[in-house]
Amino acid sequence: MDFNQFMSQYWLDIVTTVLGLIYIWLEYKASIALWIVGIVMPALDVWLYWTHGLYGDAGMAVYYTVAAIYGYAVWKFGRKKGQKEGEDMPITHFRRSLILPVTLFFFAAWALTWWVLVTYTNSTVPVTDAFTNALSFVGLWALSRKYIEQWLFWIAVDAVCAYLYIGKGIPFKASLYALYVIIAVMGYFKWKRMMQQQSQPA
Repeated sequence: MDFNQFMSQYWLDIVTTVLGLIYIWLEYKASIALWIVGIVMPALDVWLYWTHGLYGDAGMAVYYTVAAIYGYAVWKFGRKKGQKEGEDMPITHFRRSLILPVTLFFFAAWALTWWVLVTYTNSTVPVTDAFTNALSFVGLWALSRKYIEQWLFWIAVDAVCAYLYIGKGIPFKASLYALYVIIAVMGYFKWKRMMQQQSQPA
């Protein structure tokens, strides 16, 4: 395979991988700019995933695009208890009262996505595709609320996606998600330190 053939086959995979690296770096820094990249990258991912038979992920990418707009608005204009006027939204822990409803939502979303994939597509990986989609719903919502536990959701999602994309012949995206796992672990501890700094008096 020469360079032109290589780029013709993998250019979209490469572009979205580069955008993904920028996105995760901005997320690691807790920068609101992550949502801007989060609008562009999934819009391109729709095409990438659909052409590789990952219909659940393609649908999820549409959700990511819309959710990125929501996430930007929440980080920019949202408020949490104790947040002062003009301050950035603080990083906080996932509230215990949310555990049961979020868990129920996850399993319902997993089952529904699996049913859609089995019924309306020729997906060869409906269980894992549905799993990553359902948990991504939860993870992206938790990120939009700046809950530190969002990193734990993404560790699971990214590990499964890396395995899934290797099998589907998307090597650059697979490598990106393997890297995401490492960065997600680092991001969790980074946000934990940022939480501690928030609690210290100015």
